[in-house]
Amino acid sequence: MPMTYYFATTLAGADMAAVEECVREELSNEGFGVLTEIDVAATLKKKIGADFRPYRILGACNPTLAHEALQAEDKIGVMLPCNVILQEKDGGVEVAAVDPVASMQAVDNDSLGPVASKVRGKLQLVIERVSRRCGA
Repeated sequence: MPMTYYFATTLAGADMAAVEECVREELSNEGFGVLTEIDVAATLKKKIGADFRPYRILGACNPTLAHEALQAEDKIGVMLPCNVILQEKDGGVEVAAVDPVASMQAVDNDSLGPVASKVRGKLQLVIERVSRRCGA
C-alpha cells in the first residue's frame, strides 16, 4: 500500500476564513509561522482567466526544525516551507498538510529522518486540533 503524502480533515459546513484563522492559531501553537500565502483561485483567475474553487496554500515553517534540516542537508530548502492547504470541498472546508516523512524519502540522507518525524508529529497535531475545534 503506498504511503500517503499528506494528512487531511474536512470540516462540514465550515467557513473558509474562520477555518484559516483556526489553522494559523494551531500552527503557531506548534511553533510554525506562515511565510507564504497563495490564493490559488485569485491567481488562476488573474493569470489565465480560469474560475476555481476557493483554495489557499499556506507555507508554514518552524524555524528551529528548519534550521536542523538545513544543517543536515543544505539543499533541503527546495522542500521548504511545509505547505498546508485549505479548500472548499463537498460543502465544507478541507485542510491538508504535507507529510514531511513521505517527502523526505526522496532525499538520500538518513539524518533527515528524525527532523522529518518531529515535523510530522507537529503537523499531525495541527490537523487533529483543527478537526476537533475549528468546525462549523
